[in-house]
Amino acid sequence: MKEINVTEIKGIKIGHAQDAAGATGCTAIICEKGAWAGVDVRGGAPASRETELLKPVNMVEQIHAVMLSGGSAYGLDAASGAMQFLEEKGVGFDVGVAVVPIVCGASLFDLVVGDPKSRPDRAMGYAACEAAGKGEPAEGCVGAGTGATVGKLFGTERMMKSGLGIYAVSAGEVQCAAIVAVNALGDVFDPDTGKQVAGLLNEEKTGLASTALAMFDEIGRSRDIYAGNTTLGCIVTNAKLTKPQCSKLASTAHNGFARAIRPAHTSSDGDTIFVMATGEVEAGADGLGELAVEAMAKAVARAAKAAEPGYGLMSASDFERSHA
Repeated sequence: MKEINVTEIKGIKIGHAQDAAGATGCTAIICEKGAWAGVDVRGGAPASRETELLKPVNMVEQIHAVMLSGGSAYGLDAASGAMQFLEEKGVGFDVGVAVVPIVCGASLFDLVVGDPKSRPDRAMGYAACEAAGKGEPAEGCVGAGTGATVGKLFGTERMMKSGLGIYAVSAGEVQCAAIVAVNALGDVFDPDTGKQVAGLLNEEKTGLASTALAMFDEIGRSRDIYAGNTTLGCIVTNAKLTKPQCSKLASTAHNGFARAIRPAHTSSDGDTIFVMATGEVEAGADGLGELAVEAMAKAVARAAKAAEPGYGLMSASDFERSHA
């Protein structure tokens, strides 16, 4: 296994657009020729678009884009911009009188970070598509990760800034990458070292606390945790996969969340992972699954490490600088 650039996966383009002042944005992941696709939605508070059609029993086999966005359910409108962009290029299913691009999407809740009236819309989604394929996509507080935060058990006072991470690997001819906007209730850990890198701050805001231990301490009571979370990811690969295999791979990739986020898949998270497969090379299902888990776990950690402080919130880079 070796690290590669995500742009080495042919046929996949990634672009961001954001409103930095409003603390929200979106990330477009495009495959103009069509990618076999699947999805696995977990947690209790999802905001998603066109996930039903990805069920193996339904007709559509391929999609043309995944749009990850902030803005809570309002942000789902960004996918309309991707549809407009792709239609203008003649990309989509030919239905005789028009082409219909298939664009799936999911949104995270970032309304408490910047301006709650600033939300990804059709224009921002279109802009993200225009930016796709123009060099290596950025990480950190960009795109869907612009307003992302972690460590929110006790609300906004002790949470930290997070962002968007990308990690791509290859094993032989098989390529696999994870793109993820980390907006979790829980804490983020480096999967290589096991060290917590971001999440719940201690009461003095001088270091990190454990969300899991805090939950254990008050396990006898019910806390009203607002549904302000959700980590959104997409696995892209050059492997040949069927639609059911894509859904299975999406399910397996959630193990990457579990390795790097604790706790993950809570009742106030809407954790969602899409899969897009370009169908270029043969791949063993179990080997590809482990490759996806590794990529996703490392992308999650990169999302936290790449984030810069902002909006009155600390980030992992604050602690790195203080210990330098």
